[in-house]
Amino acid sequence: MSASPRAADTATIIPLEAVDPAMTEEVLDRAFGPDRHARTAYRIREGMAWLPGLSLAALDENDLLVATIQCWPVGLQTKEGQVPLVMVGPVAVVPERQGEGFGVGLMSAMLAEDARLASGGGRALPQVLIGDASYYGRWGFSAAMTGGWRCPGPYEQDRLLARGHGLAAMPAEGMLGPWEG
Repeated sequence: MSASPRAADTATIIPLEAVDPAMTEEVLDRAFGPDRHARTAYRIREGMAWLPGLSLAALDENDLLVATIQCWPVGLQTKEGQVPLVMVGPVAVVPERQGEGFGVGLMSAMLAEDARLASGGGRALPQVLIGDASYYGRWGFSAAMTGGWRCPGPYEQDRLLARGHGLAAMPAEGMLGPWEG
């Protein structure tokens, strides 16, 4: 007897710009609640537009929107100036479809697109997020390099995770905030 495929295995991944913004907001509200705008991650990316090439959506087997991922241009503000980063998240899955692999599928698709863009001559920037290391560690995110980084609001230091090429050369201290480029 073979195992049935996970729902996410039949998902269709599309660019987020193909989704009505009101539908995206509904998924975010359902996944995180209407008070989600008070979270520290919103302060970090305040005033920024999400990055079209790396922001994606997942449609289920019935072509219903069930999940989204957004990526944002942010910077690490240091004494020497600003260092560019990509902030990953939110990764949002509607509550009744959580645990079916849609978040994993979106993360994997976003990272594959990031690698594709970098291999085409683009510059792959280090990525940062606020999340669980036990979940995001599978993609190389860790708190190993972020101990001296700060955020404009409450957060747990061990949940400030980063990954990517050049991360070891990043400044050891700084404040995360919107990209000022």
